[in-house]
Amino acid sequence: MENTVVKLPHVLADAATATRHVFVRDLVVKALIGIHDHEKKAPQQLIINVDLSVTDTGPDHADEISNVVCYEKVVNAIKAIVDSGHVNLVETLAEKIAAGILENPHVHGARIRIEKPDAFVDAASVGIEIERARGTNA
Repeated sequence: MENTVVKLPHVLADAATATRHVFVRDLVVKALIGIHDHEKKAPQQLIINVDLSVTDTGPDHADEISNVVCYEKVVNAIKAIVDSGHVNLVETLAEKIAAGILENPHVHGARIRIEKPDAFVDAASVGIEIERARGTNA
């Protein structure tokens, strides 16, 4: 896959480009993640946010779940990736989540934000945010 930086549009939903915004807010999961010994022994809480830029089927979706991006499937895919085993870096986990979600042909862009709320007692959270688009790896 070619390494190309592609920025998602600031507007994730746009009638002019037939784009719909599908999102998951503040999904709380437990994950084996981190480089320190204590992080490899016990799961930590993560907060995951996902914004997806999706091909808008407009009013022709026929009120059928098969014609839209199902956020239940998105949540289940995230949980399966998180549960698949220890990961050292939140960056790696974010890339795995983005790659998994971008397998859906209706999703053409994904913004993934992962926070570790318990990493520091004097910070609400730390983490990362990435944006990925179909056909890129940047």
